[in-house]
Amino acid sequence: MKRFLNNIIPLSVIIGSSLFVSCAKFVELGAPPTQIEYQDGFLTDAGAQSVILGLYVSATGNANNANLSSMASLYTGVAADDLQYNGADALLLEFYTNGLLSTNGLVNNVWSNLYQLIKNTNNAVAALEASNALTPATKDQLIGEAKFIRAYAYLYLVNLYGDVPLYTADDSGVFESAVLPRTATDRVYEQILSDLKDAETKLDVAYKGTFRGRVNKHAASALLARVYLYRKDYVNAELYASKVLAATDLYSMPAPSVSFTNNSGEIIFQLANINGVTTFAANYFAAGATSIPAYTLPDRHYQSFETAPEEDLRKLNWITPKTVSEKVYYTITKYKSTSPTIGNEYHVVLRLAEQYLIRAEARANQDNRAGAKADIDAVRSRAGLEGVSSNLTATQMLTAIETERLHELFGEYGHRWFDLKRTDRATAVLAPIKPNWQATDVLFPIPNGQRLANNLLTQNLGYED
Repeated sequence: MKRFLNNIIPLSVIIGSSLFVSCAKFVELGAPPTQIEYQDGFLTDAGAQSVILGLYVSATGNANNANLSSMASLYTGVAADDLQYNGADALLLEFYTNGLLSTNGLVNNVWSNLYQLIKNTNNAVAALEASNALTPATKDQLIGEAKFIRAYAYLYLVNLYGDVPLYTADDSGVFESAVLPRTATDRVYEQILSDLKDAETKLDVAYKGTFRGRVNKHAASALLARVYLYRKDYVNAELYASKVLAATDLYSMPAPSVSFTNNSGEIIFQLANINGVTTFAANYFAAGATSIPAYTLPDRHYQSFETAPEEDLRKLNWITPKTVSEKVYYTITKYKSTSPTIGNEYHVVLRLAEQYLIRAEARANQDNRAGAKADIDAVRSRAGLEGVSSNLTATQMLTAIETERLHELFGEYGHRWFDLKRTDRATAVLAPIKPNWQATDVLFPIPNGQRLANNLLTQNLGYED
């Protein structure tokens, strides 16, 4: 029987994870008989916790483009108008020119890595639910964390590829023995919402571990707010964003210069690493006076920041002009560390500013312009800017929110790409600046390797063989 995923490398998850301790042992999910069976990792609270920590490690990934955080930001960033690509890699140029081929190995990597993560979360959820050896509080917490991670992976899959195969069983069943067709987007979103609601119920408000490197109840609420915004359910988007914004004892809006440090009050969830040096900095920074960063902010976006009556503090703190051979490149410096080994920054996945902008957009779409203005102004105030006009029309308010999202979230996790798609603005914005643009480019192609392994996978429009 053909397998659903192609060329998957089994994921090692960490017992005594190197995120938190120096000594590490490994347990393999779905391991061969010569290794520890993954079920054995769920016989004690400590063992089960270590397996779940391994899911975070797999989401953090390796350096550079093998990292899911980087892939989610870089590939979508250059496909949209969020990032300027200054390199010559043929596969990345396909994203930048919107000339993606179904044989592009990076497209396949994104698909495979996300489904590998889902495979491992399915195994973990099944083992956790079946275990009678764990204390109830620990069991609930870990199921909540695993379901959050699964929902997060599916959210990216469905937004990148459209209809995608949906499975939630462990390896002993459907995944290993059957070929799955694509599942309707609405059904995938139902599963995402189900996982996140269950996670929100099971997770504690208090963070486990240090540096907010594991999700809590508010992280589930924050992702629910985003999902509801994407689904145009503005009542629930406002509701769940408000839950997070009400937690003023946990979250705050520090100055832009320290928003991304690992102890920032703005962080709702971040993916930790050993040395505190995020790969975002490496991708956006190039050492040496003549070195050009691979990814920079496009000139038009740099020029769109406000300079009067005050200059936008995000422009001053998060962008550094660099001149090479008389050409200016706008380096993204949200993350400050340039050391390869020592830093105090992790991969910031969810932060408070997004919740203000989610609620602003939800309120604007419910004709609550005063409420929308208050939320936009909270973000602008942190950036040292005056509030938006009280006389904006509903359309002008939504335009102001789109601009604010661009100025706040550039270079982060594909926000711009998904914003243009979900608001049906992609063609209007990208067609004038991307000669190869077609409306069907809002979805990536289903990887050719996956379709060869599974003949039930149909191709997205615009990528037909």
